[in-house]
Amino acid sequence: MKQWTIRYLSYPIVFGGAAAAIFWAATQGLPYWPAVPLMALAAIACVALLERLQPYEAAWLADHGDTRTDCLHFLVNASVLYGSIEILSWARALLPAPAAWPATWPAWAQIAAAMVVLDFGLFFMHWLSHRHHRLWLFHEAHHSSERLYWLNSERRHPLHAMMMGAPGFAVLLALGAPAVTVATGLAILSVHLAFQHANLDYSLGPLRHLFGVAQTHRWHHKRKYEDAQVNFGEWLMLWDHLFRTYRQPPGRIGQADVGLDSQDAPSKYLRQLLRPFL
Repeated sequence: MKQWTIRYLSYPIVFGGAAAAIFWAATQGLPYWPAVPLMALAAIACVALLERLQPYEAAWLADHGDTRTDCLHFLVNASVLYGSIEILSWARALLPAPAAWPATWPAWAQIAAAMVVLDFGLFFMHWLSHRHHRLWLFHEAHHSSERLYWLNSERRHPLHAMMMGAPGFAVLLALGAPAVTVATGLAILSVHLAFQHANLDYSLGPLRHLFGVAQTHRWHHKRKYEDAQVNFGEWLMLWDHLFRTYRQPPGRIGQADVGLDSQDAPSKYLRQLLRPFL
């Protein structure tokens, strides 16, 4: 019973509960700081705990010499994320708000709309990063992990993290989206990304064709570069269906199937930061 519960209810309960709590905080006028980040971090901690209870791949629970690097990526990119939110708040205060944003919609609908805009920007930059060598050098660190688990959801070069978010941020700024709306959407997406990379034996059943959960995203981390050109979606798989990059092959991703073929990809944090410039 426990195995079934974790497999089929962990994502709906943890992600759905976190999204509902964050939506509630936004609609009730609670201060964004510290309520929303703490809610997101609590949900991510639940993902980390569930991995220990029911891992997808037991070998991925062990440190692969990557935990320190992933912790540094997580801390730096969390700072980049919340710094970007502050910049957006500052820009929104200085610039007149265009009338294009649907400000009369309910708060939950505005947050959902912001998430869709952000998600398409993330997808597009992700897809582009696999097609241009210079961008790939920034993105390479994310694929260099020899295992998939909750913490390497933020294993990203900080400049690439900014590149990924820039198109969505720019569109939302141009449309006049409130900074708190964008920030709330990003907090919810951060919980999903922990699930997307989780070493957790869970399933969404047919809904995996709609949402970029681990079942589909693991195929994107295949070791062979040619095999990894699929399932770019961060949250919605809609964009992969439209761009014809969606794949759900039969079989299972094993412990030795993820990472990079390249032997010169650095594993240490500072070398990963320098890699695109060498």
